[in-house]
Amino acid sequence: MNAILLLPAGIVLLNVFALALVLLRAPLFKLPVYWPMVLNVGLSVAPAVVLGVGVLLVLGIITFVPNQVLMLTVIALVLLVWVLLLPNAAYLVTELNFSHRRPVEDPAPLWYDIVMVLSLALSGVLNMLMNVLLVQFAFVLIMRPNDDDPYRQPDSWVLVGVTLVLVSVGIYLGRYIRFNSWDLLHPGSFVRKLAEHFRVAAHWRTLAGFVVVHTLFFGLVYLLVVAPVVLMVAAVSV
Repeated sequence: MNAILLLPAGIVLLNVFALALVLLRAPLFKLPVYWPMVLNVGLSVAPAVVLGVGVLLVLGIITFVPNQVLMLTVIALVLLVWVLLLPNAAYLVTELNFSHRRPVEDPAPLWYDIVMVLSLALSGVLNMLMNVLLVQFAFVLIMRPNDDDPYRQPDSWVLVGVTLVLVSVGIYLGRYIRFNSWDLLHPGSFVRKLAEHFRVAAHWRTLAGFVVVHTLFFGLVYLLVVAPVVLMVAAVSV
């Protein structure tokens, strides 16, 4: 069980390290704090916070006001908010464009910024994948509670794949149309901007390439880093 906890512990430390590098950049090199990165770190952990709140709400309903309809409604709302926020975590991978650096002479050395943006990108990707892992666990517990080897079935892995596709689409919308999750609160404006963007045929090709490449990248990292944890949990629970 201790080995299973290494992944979440490592992800927490990576988030702390990335945030520390962003904040220390200002006093070390006499620069203002680049607040968009700090905001993005906060948005990156937001989906996990939503899941945690959702679990507490469900436990509260089960304990104090047991009602299946209420519980399912809360679960559906939490998952909707979670899906809308999840691309914000993996969006940190777009920080690799170094847009925070000054165009002329930046007092922060390039080596420092390389480690900083790599740490941010990795923390965001791993935050997102840890969220997907938790939802995969929850799906298996709910759908296959009596299965001795539920992960041999393809359904939870299909759920992972579909989620990664949705995340990739969300990152594209954020990067190319500059959408945020809360833009959905203004559906008229959202649909209008979306239709205007995709009137250009080339944008459909860009979307397809972007989603395929990012989904494959996230999927490979999931298989290399996260899937072994799934298998360890499966072995422990047998």
